[in-house]
Amino acid sequence: MALKTYGTMAVDWEQRVDMERLRRQRLDRIKTLLARSELGSLLCFDMNNVRYITATHIGMWAQDKVSRFTLLPQSGRADSEMDEPIMWDFGSAAKHHQLYCPWMGERSRAGISLLRGAMSPEMGRAEDVARKIKVELEMRGLHKEPVGIDVIEPPVLFALQREGLTIVDGQQLMSDARAIKTEDEITLLNTSSMMVDAAYDELYRAMKPGMSENQCVGLASKVLYDLGSEYVEGVNAISGERCNPHPHVFSDRVLRPGDPAYFDILHSYMGYRTCYYRTFSVGFASHALVDAYKRCREYLDAAISLVRPGRTTGEIASVWPKAQEFGFPNEEACFGLQYGHGIGLAIWEKPVISRLVSIEHSYEIKPGMVFALETFWPSSDGWSAARIEEEIVVTETGHEIITRFPAEQLLVAGQRYYTVGGPLPATRETEPALSPRVIEMVEASAAIETGRPERVRIETVVAVE
Repeated sequence: MALKTYGTMAVDWEQRVDMERLRRQRLDRIKTLLARSELGSLLCFDMNNVRYITATHIGMWAQDKVSRFTLLPQSGRADSEMDEPIMWDFGSAAKHHQLYCPWMGERSRAGISLLRGAMSPEMGRAEDVARKIKVELEMRGLHKEPVGIDVIEPPVLFALQREGLTIVDGQQLMSDARAIKTEDEITLLNTSSMMVDAAYDELYRAMKPGMSENQCVGLASKVLYDLGSEYVEGVNAISGERCNPHPHVFSDRVLRPGDPAYFDILHSYMGYRTCYYRTFSVGFASHALVDAYKRCREYLDAAISLVRPGRTTGEIASVWPKAQEFGFPNEEACFGLQYGHGIGLAIWEKPVISRLVSIEHSYEIKPGMVFALETFWPSSDGWSAARIEEEIVVTETGHEIITRFPAEQLLVAGQRYYTVGGPLPATRETEPALSPRVIEMVEASAAIETGRPERVRIETVVAVE
C-alpha cells in the first residue's frame, strides 16, 4: 500500500481523496455487515456513526449531545430507496443537508430528542423519536425485527420499547464496520498525522524554561487549526513531577530546566483523529530519563515489529511488561499505559490491545486496520517518565508508520546552554559533579568540624558525560 500525503484542499489537477468514493464505500460496508446480521435495522445516535453512515456533520459542538440520529434499514427490499439511511437533525441543519448533501436529499429531516435531559420528560420528545422510528420500520415491514442501537438516552430507549420494538446492541456491528479503513479513510488519517508532525516541530522549537503547559497547548492548537483541523479534541501536556503518575490532563505548570515533558495530541481532520505521544526533555536530560526513554522505546519497537496481517492483538500485548513490573498491582490499574487502539472517526476503535483483555481474548490483525501503539515507562528517580506513541497502518504484507516526528531517541528542547568551556552536555546529572579541589575542601572541612584527625571521605557524584 503506497500511502500518500497531499495538501488539505481538493484540486482539479490531481486525484486526491475521492469524497464520493469515501461516502459510498463507508455506507456499503455497514450495509453489507447489516445484511449478514440478525438485525432488521440500525439506529445510531453516536455522531461518529451518524457521520460514517450519512456523511453529514454539523460541528464538534454536537459531539456529546446525542441528539442527531439516523436509521439504516436492512437492505434487499424491492424499492432500493427504502434501504437508504434516514437522518433526523436540528431543523436548519436538516434543511442545509437537503440543499448541499444530494446523497441524502429529502431523507434529511428535522427531529430532536432530549438533548441529554435538557428537555424534560413531559415535553414528549422521547415519544416523538420513538414514533418516527416505528413509522419508518412499519413502512418497510421491519418493526418486528431487532433494532440495533449504539448509544441512547434511557427515556428514548423506554419509549422505543413501549412502541413494541425489540432493542439490541448495535454498537458491535458499527465497530466491526469501522475497524477496516478504506483507501480514502487511510489518506485522511495520514493527513491528520501530518498536521501533528508540524505541531510537534513548533513545540520542539518553542519549549524553554518559563513556558507553561497551557501555553504549549495553545501553540499546538493554533498550528493545527491553521492547517485545517476541524477540532482539537485535546493536547495532554504533562511535565516535571506531573509525569509520574500520569494525570492525562494539562495544567498551568511552568517548564523548568531538566524537566521531562510529554504530550498527546488528539485532533480531527475531516473527522479522522490522531492519538500521538512524544516525550522531550527541556534544556538537558537526566540519565534516569534517558534510561526510561530507552526502555519505553524498546517495548514500543517490539510491539511494532509484530504488526502484520495474521498476527493477533494477544501476540502484541504479550511483549509488553506486566503491571507489577512497573509499579502497578494489576492490569486494570495500569490500563492505557502499555496500550494499543484502533483509530478513525473516534480516538478509540477496534482493535484494543492490552494485557488486560488481549491475552485471553485475542483479535486478528487485518489489512486496512489503523491503530496506535503507546508505551510508558517510569524513571528510576521516582517522578519523571517517558511516553511514546506511533500510529500504524496495516498493509497487505506488513505495516507502515504514519507518525513521522522523530522519536527514536529522546529529544532535548530549548536553547543550548554555554559555559566558558563550551556547550553544556545535553545529558547530565541533576546533582553537580564535584571537582577534585571541591572534594578536597569538603573533606578537610568535615574533618575539622567532626574533630577527627583523619579526613572524612565523601561519595563523589558520577562525572558528567
